[in-house]
Formats: sequence, C-alpha cells, structure tokens
Amino acid sequence: MTSLPEDSDSTGPASKPDADEAEKIVCAHCGTTATGPRPTWTCSVENGTRHYFCDDCARSNLRAIEGRLDSAWW
Repeated sequence: MTSLPEDSDSTGPASKPDADEAEKIVCAHCGTTATGPRPTWTCSVENGTRHYFCDDCARSNLRAIEGRLDSAWW
C-alpha cells in the first residue's frame, strides 16, 4: 500500500539549497570560480568528463575549441 502525499508518512517538500551550497563551477584552464552555471561560459566534454571554461579562456582559445582539440593541447 502506498501513502498519499498529504499522509503523515510524507516528509514534505525538499528544502532549497542555500546560496552557500550552490554548485561552484571552476574554469578548467585558469581556475576562475563562479556560483552556479554561467550562460556565457563554455562547456566541453572530454573523455566523458565535463570541463567549464570562463569567457576569457574560451575567447583566447576559440579556434582550438572549434577544432575540437582537447584542452591539454591548448
């Protein structure tokens, strides 16, 4: 038998994370940090791992990114 959402077995809605607990994103090239996803940052998947690059690093290495070179090459 399953419980209804308003039943006493329900733990209620999940709490929202605090701003301090928000996901920290670090640029894989220079180490710049940002809180939460940035719409202007570049995300690259290399060998199954996500790498984020800040605006400055992405602009500096645009040709390598478009050429799909791994970040180890630039």
